Amino acid sequence: MTAISVSPGPASTGRRAVLRDPAFLRLWTGTTASGLGTWALPFVLGLAVLDRRLSGVGLGLVLAARTVGFLVAVPVGGVLADRLSRRRVVLWSGLAAASASPVLAVAMGRSTVVMALAAAVMGAGQGACRPAFQALTAEVVTEDRRQRANAAITLAVRVTTLVAPALVALLATVVEVGSLLFGIGVLWLLAALVPPPGRGRPGRATPGHDQAERTTPERATSERATPVGRASRAGFVAEFTDGLREARRHPWFLGGLGALTAVIATGYSATGVLLPLVSRDRYGTEAVLAAVLTGYAVGALAGAVLVARWQPAARGWGALAGLAAYAFAPLSLLLDVPAVVLVTAYVLAGVGIELFNVPWFTAIQREVHPDRLARVSSLDFLLSYGLAPVGLALVAPAADAFGAPVVLGCCALVCLVAPVLAARVPGARDFSRPTPAPTPTPTPTPTRSRDDAAAGPGTAGPGATGTARRR
Repeated sequence: MTAISVSPGPASTGRRAVLRDPAFLRLWTGTTASGLGTWALPFVLGLAVLDRRLSGVGLGLVLAARTVGFLVAVPVGGVLADRLSRRRVVLWSGLAAASASPVLAVAMGRSTVVMALAAAVMGAGQGACRPAFQALTAEVVTEDRRQRANAAITLAVRVTTLVAPALVALLATVVEVGSLLFGIGVLWLLAALVPPPGRGRPGRATPGHDQAERTTPERATSERATPVGRASRAGFVAEFTDGLREARRHPWFLGGLGALTAVIATGYSATGVLLPLVSRDRYGTEAVLAAVLTGYAVGALAGAVLVARWQPAARGWGALAGLAAYAFAPLSLLLDVPAVVLVTAYVLAGVGIELFNVPWFTAIQREVHPDRLARVSSLDFLLSYGLAPVGLALVAPAADAFGAPVVLGCCALVCLVAPVLAARVPGARDFSRPTPAPTPTPTPTPTRSRDDAAAGPGTAGPGATGTARRR
């Protein structure tokens, strides 16, 4: 086989050009706005508690309602984004979240029930747009530029979480909390209206369609041009099940999702519940808590910059190694280490999580069949985010029953072992489905003519000449 070398010049230029692509910049603006709106709500409602316009119980109820709305809408958004236009789902989910913001502002201090209903609608908008944005990215950005595009998106999210708390707290000194809630609505309007159109309605695949049968440009054009009638549409359960079937066809996806879910349910939960207690009881100051969270955001920021420019030879194993680095977080909480070591551990955890996130999203967009991409992405968000509250609910009782050191040790062990086990799954090395080896085609035995037989074994007849050409 002849080796084909590819010059890095044009590809590099294409990857750099993603940051100057107007369509991607619109997509980047929309995803950044939705990320900021998602982050800002609990922070602003926390300010409402400090302002005594919302009770602690009310805050918990409102945030729980948002989580329920998110979890219900994620699979629905995935199915709709694959059935309809991804851009249309982004539009309507963003508008739904935007419409809930003024209701939250007006109901604050008046009716916690109305606030909870509005928060559920906002959570539904957030949940529906997540898989749609993932699939829209694959439509707007070409494959050779997606890793850099995903890194730019996550970079914006990390900068937001690093800078936004101080900015919002500063704004709270000059405007009311209700005005900040209206501002969240403006962010969701941007998320709904700014992103560019994708390639239109995705093609419809029959159940069991093989990913190895790649979609050609001609076929994609034909599928997009073919209208899909209501009679040809399967029901919601059947379509979501078809997405599950697509996910099962990628063992690396199932293994990686299992590892990610385990790390979030244990490591993240330990951080959320036990880190404040360690900061207070071991170090005697809340400044350590602030330094750790800042260090984690800075590490994630550095990880996003690094992964935009670096692609390891075994990209899947490299990503899973980054995920395993989160074990440093519960391990540093377990050991009696100086505060600077604790902060450093969280910096490393932040770097590692982005070394996982960006290749993970890029691989899903590359490997999953285009017309099932949103459904598979919704499964990712549904499990990784959906089981997180379970971990948060169990960590504190487990720490009371068995002691914080036992819980932290178990969390560190899970964060380390789960990615290692995922790395052993077929296809995990490169986050790609293993390609079966081609079956060798037997070479037919040439038929000798009477003339060949008469010429004897030492004479090369027509059959021998044909065999020489095949060789």
